[in-house]
Amino acid sequence: MIIGVPKEIKNNESRVGMTPAGVFELIKSGHTVYVQSGAGDGSGFLNEDYQQVGAIILDTIGQVYAMSEMIVKVKEPIEEEYSLVQEGQVVFTYFHFASSEALTAAMLKSKAICIAYETVEDEDGTLPLLTPMSEVAGRMAIQQGAKYLEKPVKGKGVLLGGVPGVAPGKVLVLGAGVVGIQAAKMAAGLGAHVTILDVDMKRLRYVNDVMPPHVVTEFSNEFNIRKHIKTHDLIVGGVLLKGAKAPKLITKDMLKDMHPGTVIVDVAVDQGGCVETTKPTTHEDPIYIIDDVVHYSVANMPGAVPYTSTMALTNVTLPYVLKLANLGWEAACNENQSLNKGLNIVEGEVVYKEIVETFRW
Repeated sequence: MIIGVPKEIKNNESRVGMTPAGVFELIKSGHTVYVQSGAGDGSGFLNEDYQQVGAIILDTIGQVYAMSEMIVKVKEPIEEEYSLVQEGQVVFTYFHFASSEALTAAMLKSKAICIAYETVEDEDGTLPLLTPMSEVAGRMAIQQGAKYLEKPVKGKGVLLGGVPGVAPGKVLVLGAGVVGIQAAKMAAGLGAHVTILDVDMKRLRYVNDVMPPHVVTEFSNEFNIRKHIKTHDLIVGGVLLKGAKAPKLITKDMLKDMHPGTVIVDVAVDQGGCVETTKPTTHEDPIYIIDDVVHYSVANMPGAVPYTSTMALTNVTLPYVLKLANLGWEAACNENQSLNKGLNIVEGEVVYKEIVETFRW
């Protein structure tokens, strides 16, 4: 198969769809790999690194799309790429269709085969291709939240870990999934007091077993959310509904109950956000303020640490890319049910029910 790795063109996205090591494995298996010139620069991988393992470097993104049977990338195609996607071409990436009707319509029109990293699902319900980026984003949520709690950037002026004689900051984590667990771990490591909410008692029991005593669990409901937002300094939204829009757990009217300078980091922004006032931002302009509450909702948080993120992503995507390349998408998806669940759009038809339900088609 001919596989193309284009340069990401989303704002401040420095990750790349495949490391040189991943390309090496594909070429070793007899496949041809085209890499756009400069695609790996942001992650620390040069054209020469790809050439040394046998990749062919192409100058433009248009050439990569035109000459490839499968496109492997990181983020969903943006508007400038819509016309480049070809009928029958496999596009393997993060799509998050439920958050963008325009993207969904464009991919339907292209008649491509769209396989979404975020809906590839194992038998136990875990999402193997979403997990590493959720781990990165959960940890980054605390780094960014701690920074924006500083007074010069309009935060409350709270040091999360506190100091002797001064109580530590308080972190509220919505969701005890991968993002929530990683956020809680990082916050607890800094010495903050952490409250983590979820509707799944099995997850809360797990958190209670593995986290230190200053991480406490409570069942998630509107009463408890309204209670805790009044006293917590940093709120992390880590809620995920597979392939669907995130529920709005914090509504605009709740902002008035928060202290001025409270920081919200909504990691669920890729799926529409779990805060009603969330809107996607970029690393270039990451925050905005509503009712004196600082909102951080960068839609590609792991893109700020591209070396770590690209390595972690290729670790988990490569086996699936190899399967698709070796067998073709139909045989690969028939053989592997995890991969089959990644199918979102096939040749002009939505095949993932949560997307249909989101747009009521």
